[in-house]
Amino acid sequence: MKKNWLLLSVVLAVMFVLAACNNDGKDAAKTEDGKKDKPEQSEENKVDTTTLPMEITNEGDVIKGGTLRVGLVTDTPFKGIFSWELYDDAYDSEIMKYTTNNLFATDGDFLVTDKGIAKLEVDKDNKKAKITIQGDVKWSDGTALTADDLIYPYEIIGHPDYDGKRYDDDFQNIVGAQEYHDGKAKTISGIKKIDEKSIEITFKKVSPAIYSVGDGLWGYAAPKHQLESIPVKDALIASDAVRKKPVTLGAFKFDKVKNGESVQLVANEYYYKGKPKVDKVVIEVVPSSSIGEAMKTGKYDIATSFPTNQYDSLKGLSNIAILGRPELAYSYIGFKVGKYDKANSKNIFNEKSKMNDVNLRQAIGYAMDIESVGEKFYQGLRVRANSLIPPVFASYYDGTLEGYHYDSEKAKELLDKAGYKDVDGDGIREDKDGKKFSIRLAAMAGSDTDEAIVEYYRQNWKDVGLKVELTTGRLIEFNSFYDKVEADDPEIDMYMAAWGTGTNPSPVGLYSEGAEFNMSRYVSADLTKMLEDIDSAEAMDPKYRAKAFRTWQEYMSKTATTIPTLFRTEIIPVNKRVKNYNVDYSNDTQDNLQTIELTADAPLK
Repeated sequence: MKKNWLLLSVVLAVMFVLAACNNDGKDAAKTEDGKKDKPEQSEENKVDTTTLPMEITNEGDVIKGGTLRVGLVTDTPFKGIFSWELYDDAYDSEIMKYTTNNLFATDGDFLVTDKGIAKLEVDKDNKKAKITIQGDVKWSDGTALTADDLIYPYEIIGHPDYDGKRYDDDFQNIVGAQEYHDGKAKTISGIKKIDEKSIEITFKKVSPAIYSVGDGLWGYAAPKHQLESIPVKDALIASDAVRKKPVTLGAFKFDKVKNGESVQLVANEYYYKGKPKVDKVVIEVVPSSSIGEAMKTGKYDIATSFPTNQYDSLKGLSNIAILGRPELAYSYIGFKVGKYDKANSKNIFNEKSKMNDVNLRQAIGYAMDIESVGEKFYQGLRVRANSLIPPVFASYYDGTLEGYHYDSEKAKELLDKAGYKDVDGDGIREDKDGKKFSIRLAAMAGSDTDEAIVEYYRQNWKDVGLKVELTTGRLIEFNSFYDKVEADDPEIDMYMAAWGTGTNPSPVGLYSEGAEFNMSRYVSADLTKMLEDIDSAEAMDPKYRAKAFRTWQEYMSKTATTIPTLFRTEIIPVNKRVKNYNVDYSNDTQDNLQTIELTADAPLK
């Protein structure tokens, strides 16, 4: 699948979001001189993540129908862009999971199987893929899914007026995509309709990424009969067809939308796996500070993005089952070293940028006491990340990589080496020319704990002589944060965020020259070559691809334009009246929502 950007897609998040965390009532301890000491750690409170189940089992008698109540955990309104081609907010994608237009099913290794709406056949020698609709599949309005609906999302993303982020280097791997986007062709020459149920796509290259819905392959259908009359420029993203009444293929369909606050979904009687057993799904925004109490009192059946440091509030509750799984995501700190050229759809690296000093960036990474933050604030549910590949991608993650351990002395040595020295003796380093030097950090607002963590890191950096100031003077609201980061706001030198990787481990959509999601804006010939190697024809050999991933991970760690900070375990509390809910990645939960049943008329208290 494409990235579930935590922006956020695609992943995304792609479908990207700052690692949300919530106050446990305690700030980092302070020493007598007012400086923050290391956060207190308690080994006895550390969670054994290996014991968390992925499925809720409930043998109670079920009721007929009922309403599933979902708490959408966010401290900001959702944007309400319900289109896989247009959205960039992880919260919108959480809602769309219940209505998804997903074509392909995947297995536990995130590889496409034949169990979905569509079948994928790859002719690697001729660089082609055939996509075939399996069976008589209908949209939620009863209209048949056709080959035209498979082609239309490519026409949206590739359109000259498309203003989203999916038109990138990966998408341009489709033959004719660039000519269509540049207005030199009326169609994408590499996409052909074979018959009413199948299409053929020709690529410039075919790599192993195609089996994870990469290489430019798109994983969703778009209802051409609803959308084709709406201009792509400005109108489509603002239309009722995207905002209020999207036609969908998933288990549920949109019924009512209260902008930014709630969504009511109803069962899709045309769902290809059968009409869901639950009548409705109501999804409501709930602040991160309130979700624990809301689950305890039976307000919701399921909570999304549950704050891991509220785990203690769930332990021992008789009405709640706690599910857990490794999250397809990582937190990171990014450094602005360039700009995005919207007109030419590419990143421009600026060698003279303020943060373009590898020793400075590495020093910032070594100065961060990430280990203590993971233990104190997350009870071990988040741990120091050593790579930009999460461990859940076992074939490509390398646990032997060092990453950035907390080492303040090494940070000081690197800063000395780079020429950042305390000239006037005030404890703060000046720049290489002996002038006052400060770094502007953008971080997202959430709870008191968000502020506590940011302040702890700022103290870490101060301890090695770096003055780090907050962009705008405070933490920034979610949507405003990403507006500023995406726009390369000159007031941002570095920023704290997170990526939802989706099920395709290929990093090309996040770090290539043409990727708008490459928000550090770092580009180099070496990096481009490494990304090409990962998704090359030669990489059809698993050993070759694993080695290419290792080379890229080492390079990114050394370059340090994006430093991973935390790997995450996802906590999913589920009310015990819910039956048949499984979050194992091999189960493909979003394609089995029709099996969910309820054993009571309201969530248990």
